[in-house]
Amino acid sequence: MTEIRRGLGRGLSALLEEAQGASTPEARQAAGALELPIELIARNPEQPRRAFDAGQMNELTASVIERGVLQPILVRRAPQSEGQYQIVAGERRWRSAQQAGLKTIPALVRDLDDLEVMEISLIENIQRTDLNSLEEARGYEAMISRFSRPQEAIANIVGKSRSHVANTLRLLRLPEPVREHLEAGRITAGHARALLGANHAIKLAAQTIARGLSVRQTEALVRKSLEGGASRKPRKARAAVKDADTRDLEDSLSDSLGLTVEILHANGRGELRIGYRSLDQLDEVCRRLMRGSQ
Repeated sequence: MTEIRRGLGRGLSALLEEAQGASTPEARQAAGALELPIELIARNPEQPRRAFDAGQMNELTASVIERGVLQPILVRRAPQSEGQYQIVAGERRWRSAQQAGLKTIPALVRDLDDLEVMEISLIENIQRTDLNSLEEARGYEAMISRFSRPQEAIANIVGKSRSHVANTLRLLRLPEPVREHLEAGRITAGHARALLGANHAIKLAAQTIARGLSVRQTEALVRKSLEGGASRKPRKARAAVKDADTRDLEDSLSDSLGLTVEILHANGRGELRIGYRSLDQLDEVCRRLMRGSQ
């Protein structure tokens, strides 16, 4: 938790611990928890988690029916709905309370801005029950595009390495059918990362699933596809297959800038492409380039 505390800066991890630690009526009262009507509470539309495991939810609902909601959820006042509340952390408990037929749920009400809400949602989901890789990637991307948070800051916030954040973000580059396989659990994040460098990722993903290939076997399948495709193409088109050094350089530059970087190289010349998602990110790239020229 030390690394996470340092990244949060305003004690947001303490709020999570406050909510998680209030597991008795006395502790909930001391922490300032209220019994809020469930119908006044809505989920956070920016919640990174989209899928909820049915088996886990049934177990949690059974526990709520037997013992009630032991730990309060964390909410804020809904930004655009007076008298309503928005969930910051604890959506699974809120859903289970509804399934159990409860009318109220213990909740801590705190004043939090959008960035703090997103940070807490990511931390809570990663710490309590792992998000799938795409949900995690979308959460990171939202923090970058909406709040211009660099990858290093995100890594500190969620207690992960910067390389983990960068590698997770790269999964969003996969074609939609491959992302669907990953989200459905038909392939793992390791399979998905192997497919990132493939020319025919959709076809290779289908082969991986049909043949039950391991990650290593999928990597070999991708290498074979790249080598075979290069041998069948005219000599001029072989530059489209990037070598490992070029891909590593792209990854290093992406990690450094917190943006998508692509290197197109052939016959001793080429292009360096830097993708951005907001004007703030463009301004930051320009600032770094101008500083380098000075």
